[in-house]
Amino acid sequence: MNFVLSEAYSQYKNDILNILKNFKNEGTVVGHGNRNVVKFFIVNDLKFNFKSFKQHNIINRHVYKYYRKSKSRRSYEYAQMLLDKGFFTPKPVAFIENHDWIGVTSSYYVSEQLEDVFTLSDVLHNDDFTDREKIIKAYTNLIFQLHENGIIFIDNASGNFLIKKTDENFQFFLVDLNRMNFYESINIDKRLINFERLTNDLETIKIISAEYARLSGNSPEFCLNKIVDFTNKKAFKRKVKKILKFYKYFLPKH
Repeated sequence: MNFVLSEAYSQYKNDILNILKNFKNEGTVVGHGNRNVVKFFIVNDLKFNFKSFKQHNIINRHVYKYYRKSKSRRSYEYAQMLLDKGFFTPKPVAFIENHDWIGVTSSYYVSEQLEDVFTLSDVLHNDDFTDREKIIKAYTNLIFQLHENGIIFIDNASGNFLIKKTDENFQFFLVDLNRMNFYESINIDKRLINFERLTNDLETIKIISAEYARLSGNSPEFCLNKIVDFTNKKAFKRKVKKILKFYKYFLPKH
């Protein structure tokens, strides 16, 4: 086992180890758990969020042990990096990797469980959400600041942003951190393609385009056309993938 624990939570080492032993049968499930299983556990009035990553195939198990950092380790390290740069994410507590001679058998990322938050999905899927346009602009500003810091948040999907209202402002917390790319600088096409999987709603894209144009010095029309084009291409690829997945069940098996 490779167990890395933040010094700020060193007193919880035994608690975390005990939770891991009983992870399957205890805890409160968060979300649907289609790929990964997320649960929270309460220890001394503190809520810990445990993310258990889906078991990899044998090749990736080997890769994540010997050649590439595991998803749990990347989540932990990227969380620390984001906090160091002034961005927000639930406080990283620990990451755990279990191995055998082939590679990684299981891995977990532990962070603090946030309370009193809503997601960007809640905002985008409700046209009457209070301060909807203000929140979308604040989200766009966050993505722009990430880009200015050379960070592409690959999983830029609305469910990966937790939002907490503070006075008259909104604080965004990034989650699902294991996929990020880092650059010295990011050109405008790479910046705008980062929005391709967020939404197909044209009115929302117009708000994002206008705000990103204001921040970046590009024209709103340019940003709008680029994001719409990238979004449509992404949607087409998804549709083709679904069709191919559907028809494979009718192909003769040898």
